[in-house]
Amino acid sequence: MSSKPSSANAVEAVAKPSLSQYVFAEKLGSGTYATVYKAYRKSGIREVVAIKCVLKSSLNKASTENLLTEIELLKNLKHEHIVTLKDFQWDTSYIYLIMEYCSGGDLSRFIRSKRALPEPIVKRFVQQIALAIKFLWDNNVAHMDLKPQNILLTSSSSSQLKLADFGFAKHLYDGDCLHAMRGSPLYMAPEIICDGTYDNRVDLWSIGVILYECLFGKAPFASKSFKELGEKIWNQKPVEIPQGFNVSDNARDLTLQLLQRNPSDRITFEEFFAHPFIDMEHIPSENSLPNAIKIISEAVAKDENGDYKTAVRLYCEALEHFMPAVHYEKSFQKKESLRAKVKQYMNRAETLKQLMKTHLHSSPAHYNASKRKPSSINSNSTCKADSDTLAMSQKLTDEKNIVKTLSNTIIDDTTKNSESSCSNGIPVDSAVCTRSFSNDALEELMTMCADSQELVAVLKLINAALIEEQKEDFERCLHYYEVALGGLLKILPSEPKGKRK
Repeated sequence: MSSKPSSANAVEAVAKPSLSQYVFAEKLGSGTYATVYKAYRKSGIREVVAIKCVLKSSLNKASTENLLTEIELLKNLKHEHIVTLKDFQWDTSYIYLIMEYCSGGDLSRFIRSKRALPEPIVKRFVQQIALAIKFLWDNNVAHMDLKPQNILLTSSSSSQLKLADFGFAKHLYDGDCLHAMRGSPLYMAPEIICDGTYDNRVDLWSIGVILYECLFGKAPFASKSFKELGEKIWNQKPVEIPQGFNVSDNARDLTLQLLQRNPSDRITFEEFFAHPFIDMEHIPSENSLPNAIKIISEAVAKDENGDYKTAVRLYCEALEHFMPAVHYEKSFQKKESLRAKVKQYMNRAETLKQLMKTHLHSSPAHYNASKRKPSSINSNSTCKADSDTLAMSQKLTDEKNIVKTLSNTIIDDTTKNSESSCSNGIPVDSAVCTRSFSNDALEELMTMCADSQELVAVLKLINAALIEEQKEDFERCLHYYEVALGGLLKILPSEPKGKRK
C-alpha cells in the first residue's frame, strides 16, 4: 500500500548543493535561507573558498530582494576588511555565492574561547571594523546586521577581520529612514523595536555592543530568554560599564557614547571615526609606512642639525606610524626589516634623551649649584660627568652614522627583498633572525593565551629573556629561560591538545 511522502522526505528529495568546478567539504554554518560550505577548486590552483548555498524554494519576496542587494553590494564593495565575493552561480535548486574563505572562524567563537579580550587586541579589532564602516559610510551603505557572528578572522594566527553577511545591508542617504525589522535582537538598536523608525545610526549601536562584548565577555543585554531580552530593550535604564574590569578611559568613553539608547544622543559617525580609542591616524594601513618615512626624514634632518629636542619628538612620532606599518606588512622578510629599523630609531631617540640630560647636568646653572657642595664630591662629580660626556659623544657619533645610513636606504628596503639578510641594507646574523621570529611567534602566543594568567606570565619571562639575549647579558637571559621552563613544565600536562600547546 503506497502512502504520501512526508514533508521530511520532500526536503530530503531536494538535491544537495554541488558545482562542477568545486569539491564541497565540511559545513561551516547555516541560517534560515542558506548553508555555507568550505570547498576546493578542482582545476588549476587548489583554491579554498566558502560557498553560500541559498535554497531557492525557501525564498520569499523580501528575502529575494535582500539576496539580490547582497550580491550587488559585494560585487562593488572592495575593501581589505570586507569579505570578497569571487563569483555567483545558480542551478535549478540553489543560488551559490562563492566567497573568500576565512579560516579563523568568526569573532563570536574567538570571544567565547578567550572570554574578555585584552584591550590592545580589542582596539585593533574595533579599528578594523571602523575602517570597514567608514568605507561603507562613504558609499552610503548601512550594514544593518553587525554582530560577532558576521565578522570573520582571516586565519587563526592573524588578527585581521572582515565584515561578512550583507543580507540586510541597504543603500541609505541623509534623511533616509527604514521601518521593517532587520538585524539580530541582541545587537539591534533599541529604536528598531521601540520606535519602528530608524536610520544608519543603528550600526553605531551594534558596534558598541560588539565593543562591550569584546571587553567584558558578554553583550550588555545578554539574557536567558527572549522575554528577558525584550524587557532590557524596552527598559530606559542607561547601559553601565560592569565592575571589576580594568579598561582605559578612552575605551570606557567610546563604549558608553555608542550605547546611547536615543540615537540623537549617540556619538555621530564623524565623532566615532575621530575618537581617540579608534585613533584613525595610526591604524595599520597602506599609508602607515609612507607617513613614517616622511616624519623620520624630518627627524634625521633635525638630528644632523643638532636640534635634538625636535629630533626626539619626531623620532617618537614616527615610531607611532612605524609600529602600525609592521603590523600591516604581510611579507615576513619586510616585516623583519622594518623591525630592525624601528629598533635603531628607538635606540637613537633614547641616546638623544640621555645626551640632553648630560647637557642639562653640565650647564652653568648646574655648575654654580655644584660649587656650593663639598669639594671632594664636586671633584668626583666633575670627573664622572667628563667621562660620561666623552662616552655619550662617541655613542652619539656612531649612532648618527647608522641613522644616516638608514634614512638613505629605508625607501628602497620597503620595495626590495634580500635573501641574505633579515633587514635589507643592514647585515643581520642568523641569531638576530631567530630572535625576530621568536618575537613574532610570541605575539601570536600572547593572543592565544590571553585567557590564562599563568601562560601569560611565562610568556613575559620568555620575552624578558629575549631582551637580555639582545643585550648579551647571557647570565640573566639563562635565568629567565630556566624560570619560564619550570613554569611551562607545570602547565603543559593539563594543557589540552591543539595549536596553542
